[in-house]
Amino acid sequence: MEFTAPIFDIQRFSTHDGPGIRSLVFLKGCALHCPWCQNPESQDVRPLVGFYRDRCQESGACVEVCEDDAVRLDGFRIDHQRCSRCWLCVDACAHDALRLVGETLTPEELMARVMKDLPYYETSGGGVTFTGGEPTVHIEFLERVLLLCAEAKVHTNIETSGTFQWSRSRAALELLDLIYFDLKILDPDGHRRHLGAGFENIIENANKLVSLGLPVEFRMPVVSGYTDTDDNIGAVVGLLRRLDQRFIHLLEYHNMGEAKIDVIAGNQPKLGLGRYPSDRWGSVCGAFEDAGIEVLHDAR
Repeated sequence: MEFTAPIFDIQRFSTHDGPGIRSLVFLKGCALHCPWCQNPESQDVRPLVGFYRDRCQESGACVEVCEDDAVRLDGFRIDHQRCSRCWLCVDACAHDALRLVGETLTPEELMARVMKDLPYYETSGGGVTFTGGEPTVHIEFLERVLLLCAEAKVHTNIETSGTFQWSRSRAALELLDLIYFDLKILDPDGHRRHLGAGFENIIENANKLVSLGLPVEFRMPVVSGYTDTDDNIGAVVGLLRRLDQRFIHLLEYHNMGEAKIDVIAGNQPKLGLGRYPSDRWGSVCGAFEDAGIEVLHDAR
């Protein structure tokens, strides 16, 4: 059986998201709908057409090739409900105003791309990090890629929200060299209200990863009014203590994802938050450190 997955970006030469120089592989699809999501184009598992209005020259070429009557000259350019995903409009646009978001690849096709940077992985102790979206949505694909990485002796990491089904995902997770596990809102009602379902599953999976001694490291996005409240920080500290974890990666919120909402005509709200306040950042870090949890600062 040939497995495929929709990849919406591959970022090369990253020095975050794991040790050394890394390639970041972004997969589409996620069970959560975080209001602060930095990659709103990742939430829908299906590939789609993004519209960059500032590049459009109104040539009409996209209208001429569309057989679905899915191209609109007013409002957002593509009617996603009518689009059959033939991508002819993308090919017809000479100005790059229409772009495909999500390219379907096989594990072997993905490996051919990331292996171009093998010398950088070897000299820096880097490798490949799978992110998204939620990479475990495509667990069979991911397992195959991880096996290929292991054969090539390429270090692997995953960034997960913890929403995976354990019985289906354990084999793939055990192949990873590192697991970044995001803790977001640890109040069940708050999680359900802001992020969706799956809170109990996330906590259960965190416990299983630690109990099996898998290489998991916990992270928390720091978002004003959502994750940085005293109650939520206390809940995260409590979980880390129960799991005997001594440090956490903190990810500073930025609003770069909001510009992408218009590109895909997404439903994600625009929070209107600026750069995270430096004084509040110090207080959040201090709250963890006062509780005996070392803070590692990651770019986001």
